Amino acid sequence: MNDLLDQENEVERPKRSKVKLVLLIIGLILLLIIGGASGIGLYIANAMQPMPASDQEVRVSIPQGAGSSTIAKELEAKGLIKNSSIFTYYLKVKKQGSRLQAGEYNMKPGMSFDAMIEKLNKGDTVKKEVIRVTIPEGYTIQQIADKLPEQTPWKSDVFLQQADAPGQFQAEAIGTLPDNKNIKHRLEGYLFPETYEFKKDSTEQEFIERTLQELDKRLSTLPPDWQTKLKARGLTIHQLLTIASLIEREVVVDEERALVSGVINNRLKKNMPLQIDATVQYLFDKPKERLMEKDLQIQSPYNTYLNAGLPPGPIASPSLASIKAALYPEETKYLFYVTKKDGTKAHLFAETFEEHKKNIAASKKVAN
Repeated sequence: MNDLLDQENEVERPKRSKVKLVLLIIGLILLLIIGGASGIGLYIANAMQPMPASDQEVRVSIPQGAGSSTIAKELEAKGLIKNSSIFTYYLKVKKQGSRLQAGEYNMKPGMSFDAMIEKLNKGDTVKKEVIRVTIPEGYTIQQIADKLPEQTPWKSDVFLQQADAPGQFQAEAIGTLPDNKNIKHRLEGYLFPETYEFKKDSTEQEFIERTLQELDKRLSTLPPDWQTKLKARGLTIHQLLTIASLIEREVVVDEERALVSGVINNRLKKNMPLQIDATVQYLFDKPKERLMEKDLQIQSPYNTYLNAGLPPGPIASPSLASIKAALYPEETKYLFYVTKKDGTKAHLFAETFEEHKKNIAASKKVAN
């Protein structure tokens, strides 16, 4: 009987040893898994930590169409993150990778993942160095040329040469530009008054091209029938801009633009000299504070005191408001107007010369 028990015990011992071995192996595997998970967790946590902080900005360039992995690699290459794969995975978890914007960014080492993502999502890019130039309403090409060196690296003489060579430009508006040798500056009136921004290496030619394109763009905002209306009046775009430039230089009060346009239209119909001071002022490089009688006798196609009809071309860059007024003149019987001397720069209008003389006297009394 004892021999039998001894034999059974000998069989049980190997079984127990095997179970212990299996349990030991399972325990070791679990320890490895736990240890590995902890190691991975520590690795990921470390990779997500910001880089050492610095006040020195780093320029990051994100090309158009770049995916999140490409952006992550750029950030790692610039020393802003520790691991591009972890950053890419973070983007997927946060569902942020689809809104990152291309451009040039300034970032500082020490920024968190979330701070960098927010900057990229907002498109908070570096402001590019640009040339900013403003053409005020009513400015002549000569005035623009005088101002360019103050606002830009461009040269006045180069600009003037370009402005007198319209053949190199493609704008639709210059299609009716006449080949008239009496025109002082070929593109006078066609450079739309606006504030423009250009890349740092842009040229005078690109500046003019842009202003001409802007004119085309603004003309396209006029009522659909504007060209039909223009043809019905027997006018070209060049003549429209000429009238608009006269209005721009003569009128300060917006409400009077269409009324002054009506006076110009009436005088043209009667073949009367327009007698607009601004056309005489255009003959001088710098406008005079006051025209003298001898100035009104200067022989020039632009002198509307000596010549009936319109001058050869525009005398300034007109605003869209003046272009609209030139296109749609107010119906009126007025043939004359004189500037009030009360500081408002508004006008007194008259149908007859006798009334006009009374208005002149009245305006002088106000001044006194």
